[in-house]
Amino acid sequence: MGYDPEIRRRRSIRLQGYGYAGDGAYFVTVCVQGRECLFGEVAAGAMVLNDAGRMVEAAWRDMPVRFPHMMNHGFIIMPNHLHGIIVLTDRRGEPRVRPVDDHKDQGAPQNQGDHKDQGDHKDRPYGTTDDSLGRIIQAFKSMTTNAYIRGVKQSDWSPFPGRLWQRNYYERIVRNGAELAATHEYIAANPANWAEDEEYAP
Repeated sequence: MGYDPEIRRRRSIRLQGYGYAGDGAYFVTVCVQGRECLFGEVAAGAMVLNDAGRMVEAAWRDMPVRFPHMMNHGFIIMPNHLHGIIVLTDRRGEPRVRPVDDHKDQGAPQNQGDHKDQGDHKDRPYGTTDDSLGRIIQAFKSMTTNAYIRGVKQSDWSPFPGRLWQRNYYERIVRNGAELAATHEYIAANPANWAEDEEYAP
């Protein structure tokens, strides 16, 4: 169920005509640089977080405090990556799932690794608006990197070479309720499917 590495190598693409600062639901993946397993381990099909993993989990849970228009709609911290569903709301705080596009499949996706509507986005520190998905991911990476560095210095966490997170992140639009349900199932099954995950590192 992992992502297709050939597609990952392609040029970053954004879905034309779609406002990434607009209302909607997004399935996002953020990966540790070099696939280093820094956040714990999978044991008996369940994710066991270490102190660093618990820090990342707490930071992700707290993102809606910093970004009130964001709803955290489910996530999983894995040994070397994070999957999460972010719902951006309108200014009244009402969540909205993207409507079905008549030119797209209306059912749940067969595989979360299907990239037809997924973007591979580079961090652009000065190129995202305050309410955008990119700004949320930037803030999360910055906060967790600083906290991880403190953990290395104060609690002997495993050091990381260069940077904690990859420069890019992966995102797909969740267009309807069926896709939302399928994405929740994919996230929940991630630990059990760890050995088949593209990010797997024994």
